[in-house]
Amino acid sequence: MLLAIISVSALSLSAQYVESEKNETIVFNQLEHDYGTITQGADGNCEFGFTNNGQKPLVLSNVRASCGCTVPTWPKEPIQPGETGVIKVKYDTKRVGSFNKSITVSSNAENSTVILRIKGNVK
Repeated sequence: MLLAIISVSALSLSAQYVESEKNETIVFNQLEHDYGTITQGADGNCEFGFTNNGQKPLVLSNVRASCGCTVPTWPKEPIQPGETGVIKVKYDTKRVGSFNKSITVSSNAENSTVILRIKGNVK
């Protein structure tokens, strides 16, 4: 009987810990940026703002683009709980035609992998 009570208590504590971890998220203002139709050589910069909604510092371990024509830059220092940050993306607009690229954000948040997208058409 005592063993059953200890087991139930341990499971209850474990469930509370898992529940508290579910709030450790990175929240983006937008997941996609649409350049629309732009001219060749136009400004290919955009930004994705985000907030650390967790209770511990957020660390972006890697941010990578799906191809070499898209270059992301991101904060290397931890983002404190409740604070915001920005991932900057530069698309090479020398390439004519439509594009749809992804940027994969890896972090220590519960939603540890987030896919951002850029799209548009270069004339």
